[in-house]
This record gives sequence, C-alpha cells and structure tokens, in this order.
Amino acid sequence: MTHLTLLFHSRSGNTYQLVEKAAKTALEAGAEVRVRKAAELPDPMVLDRPAYDALNADTADVPQAALEDLVWADAIMVGTPVHYGLPAPQIMNFIDHTGPVAIPGRLMNKAVSAFASGSMPHAGQQAAILALHNAFCHWGAVIVPNGSAAAVLHQPGNGAPYGTGTISRHEANSVTEDNLDAIEYQTLRTLQVAGALVRGLRPEPKIAMVSHERLRTFGLDV
Repeated sequence: MTHLTLLFHSRSGNTYQLVEKAAKTALEAGAEVRVRKAAELPDPMVLDRPAYDALNADTADVPQAALEDLVWADAIMVGTPVHYGLPAPQIMNFIDHTGPVAIPGRLMNKAVSAFASGSMPHAGQQAAILALHNAFCHWGAVIVPNGSAAAVLHQPGNGAPYGTGTISRHEANSVTEDNLDAIEYQTLRTLQVAGALVRGLRPEPKIAMVSHERLRTFGLDV
C-alpha cells in the first residue's frame, strides 16, 4: 500500500478543495493517506477574514504537519495559495524546518508533486509550484509534474505542465470541475510514480551517503 501525505495551507478554501479531492482519489486508489496542514504563523496576512475563519473551523480536526509525516510517506503532495508569486509563508516555514530529515537523506527518492491556487490567470501559480520544486531538489526527491500529454490537461480550465493551478478571482471555494479533474490526474500520477519507486528502486552500492560524523556536525541526532 502506497503512503501519501498531503501537506497544505489554504486561505479561502480553494487549495483545501483540491486537497479533499486528492485525498478522496488516493483513498479510492487504495493508498493510505495523511492530510496535514502547515502550522499557522503569529501574524498571517488575511484578505478574506470570513472565509479564513470558516476554513479554520472546517479544518479544526486536521492535524498539524510534522516531519514524521514526510518520512512516513512514499508520496508527498504540497498544496499552497500563491503569495506574491511564492508559496504561502506557512508552507515555507514548514519546509525551512525539514533539515533534520532532509540532510540525512530521509526524503530522498520520494515522489513529490505540488499544486497552487491564485487569484487570477497569471497570479503566480506556476511560479509558486516551481519555487517548491527548488526545495524538493534539496530533499533529493523525485519531482512528479503534470506534463502536457494527459487529456484532462487539455480541458479549458487546465493546461499547466508543472502542477494543477486554480483561478479563484478572490472567491472562496471556487474550484472548477476542470481543476478537480486535474488534481485527480495529478494524484494518480504521483501514486503511480511512487509505487514504481517503492517496487523497483534498489540501493546503489556506488552511492555513498553522508556519514554520521558529518551529520553530527549539523547537530543532528543519528
């Protein structure tokens, strides 16, 4: 059984709508799923306070993400709203704290994919996804993009090869059916790649991992 962790932050519910669809898709595909939200920051930027408060109430029972959720997973999907062309600060804050599991190689070879929601057609969805790809490279993860060949990506509301992106136009919970179809495809593709890695990847004896002595210089408990 493939393990999938869905890490997200959402401001007005659009990213969370994609997360819910991804979780449902993965469960129906036979995966074990953890849905985890990034920890809130002391002074978050909020444009739509009623929608933000409603979402917080709706996700009150969703556990806060921990490093163990990444280590447990074979596949990781990260969803974020766009913040000035970048992932949400809550997501970046969590990623900034992944060193204790990333540096020892515990996130290597995991299938990782990203998706984003922005206010307008060119609000930075692709830029935010690509920014997350930078971090995934440091993890040593296997990035799973949408590509351009799947039929679902040729629907009017889709098309980005990097990952699913929604256009909210500042409206809460406004994800389209096209986008829900796209995140379903992205989830299945990520699970497909993760399954292949789990089944087929074997240790390569010529690849030497960083030594425990070196890890201890970072203050990591190994």
